[in-house]
Amino acid sequence: MPVETNNKMKAPRSRQFGGGLLILFTLLLLLNFVVPSFFGPRTPQIAYSDFVAQVQAGKVSQALITPDRIEFTLKPDPTTDSSQTQQAPRVYRTTPVPVDLDLPKILRDNNVEFGAPPPSNSGWIGTLLSWVAPPLIFFGIWAFLINRQGAGQASLTVGKSKARIYSEGSTGVKFSDVAGVDEAKAELQEIVDFLKNANKYTSLGAKIPKGVLLVGSPGTGKTLLAKAIAGEAGVPFFSISGSEFIELFVGVGASRVRDLFDQAKKQAPCIVFIDELDALGKSRAQGGMYGGNDEREQTLNQLLTEMDGFEANTGVILLAATNRPEVLDPALRRPGRFDRQVVVDRPDKIGREAILKVHARNVKLADDVDLGAIAVRTPGFVGADLANLVNEAALLAARNGRQAVVMADFAEAIERVIAGLEKKSRVLNDTEKKIVAYHEVGHAIIASLMPGAGKVEKISIVPRGVGALGYTLQLPEEDRFLMAEDEIRGRIATLLGGRSAEELVFSKVSTGASDDIQKATDLAERSVTLYGMSDHLGPIAFEKQQMQFLDGYQSPRRAVSPKVTEEIDREVKEIVDNAHYVALAILNQNRDLLEETAQDLLNREVLEGDTLRDRLQQATAPAETENWLLTGKLPENIPLMQETLA
Repeated sequence: MPVETNNKMKAPRSRQFGGGLLILFTLLLLLNFVVPSFFGPRTPQIAYSDFVAQVQAGKVSQALITPDRIEFTLKPDPTTDSSQTQQAPRVYRTTPVPVDLDLPKILRDNNVEFGAPPPSNSGWIGTLLSWVAPPLIFFGIWAFLINRQGAGQASLTVGKSKARIYSEGSTGVKFSDVAGVDEAKAELQEIVDFLKNANKYTSLGAKIPKGVLLVGSPGTGKTLLAKAIAGEAGVPFFSISGSEFIELFVGVGASRVRDLFDQAKKQAPCIVFIDELDALGKSRAQGGMYGGNDEREQTLNQLLTEMDGFEANTGVILLAATNRPEVLDPALRRPGRFDRQVVVDRPDKIGREAILKVHARNVKLADDVDLGAIAVRTPGFVGADLANLVNEAALLAARNGRQAVVMADFAEAIERVIAGLEKKSRVLNDTEKKIVAYHEVGHAIIASLMPGAGKVEKISIVPRGVGALGYTLQLPEEDRFLMAEDEIRGRIATLLGGRSAEELVFSKVSTGASDDIQKATDLAERSVTLYGMSDHLGPIAFEKQQMQFLDGYQSPRRAVSPKVTEEIDREVKEIVDNAHYVALAILNQNRDLLEETAQDLLNREVLEGDTLRDRLQQATAPAETENWLLTGKLPENIPLMQETLA
């Protein structure tokens, strides 16, 4: 113990040495050079012409001349009394004019003593400082930076791994904390069993996969699954992000990869988890023949070598997660490196209910809360969305002063997640409110008649989110994984229902339908270019689908001829125009229902429940609607839209 105490006390002294040395010599420089210039006697400055005039007037007794400065002393003024003549001589300075070559003659003619000043004598301190100070200051700064708290270690550990280590599976997560991904858990259970009972596999000659790649949409629980594996197996868990390998200097990332695997080998069997692998493992072919990031490529090459090089990583299992598997380097995904790819998909209804039960463990729920019903109303939600949903409901219950979370809190939380927060401060005028009411009722009436559109749960003209002045809430009755042609056409018609209602009632349209038109056009274009649903163009894909796990990405279009592009545009326009006509025809046939429901919505601001369902059951569709849904064609003798509006 005494030895350790002495060692700990030496470190502050070495740190204080550099800082103290720097401060000492800074003070000496200030005292020798800077301080005299501030606190020494100040010599008045006058113009050069005044100096020459005083010389010619015989008032100057002596002058000291340098190339950039002249200091001169005036003779005592004879008009003053004797007490004043005993005062110190008056000294002034001026700046000489380089081209004035007559100055020495003027000084001699007026009997002025002049010459150069004696050499500066700053003493032995100044001489010593002029020679010793620069190197000492340099070493002082160097010692200060090196011995600063943590800086010395950081400069020497730049190539060390930044992985966070959880010893003996102390991640705090088990498989019981992960729900909704039963297939992925079953695949990963084998790794847990191997880490616990390695002899069971090695005795048969079996080898556990060196790497397991978890792919899926953001928020599906890939990182949580990796922690659960380490927690179940009870082995050390190294966690690091792919971006933490990449630095400005070439070679640092590769050094960190080596250090990471060196640490892992010492604690084998263990798990190494790399999150966001796409930041590190992008395909080297994307940078071109000569392009690319040298640091990233060197880091990737080192990772490839560590995973499947000449030296085997016995007992080290590499887990990685990404939502962009299509951009990974082929050498990284081949067998022998990432042998197994596990898709962590969006949960179905049963999975969502299981996830809700996990997140609701510590939440006080009222008796009316039905997690199964909530799971039905949240299609497409991932684990992160459901966790946020439970938390939002709990916050709403606490805000309303309840002792437990009721079903109404979950209903409001669902609307918050889907449509955004209520904008109570956004007040619409009467005209805007009327347009929004007819717009939303138009959506609801058409949605109630279209196949696969889901059940209309609520209509509201209360503004929500960023730009929604109203909304129509549709919830599917079951999970759907495919869309048929008639369902796509029905969805396009539903999207155009709001604009069609505005045309029918006000004979003009507003900007409120811009988002609906954008979605309808995109869906119609995808049906032609990606889904191959055009009779004229046939089953040909004109777009390259990429990034299947990321939403909102526009697929690039293949190189096509101008004629094909024109045909695509014509097909898309025909699909949208036909859907627009069908929407107008449906609303025109249900004009009384549209007017009645819109007026009721204006009075109540929100329609939902049995009242809304009873109204929408009264809607009927024109005869040509069913044929259009099946074939996408309308009769040639249909009336023009202008006649329909009339």
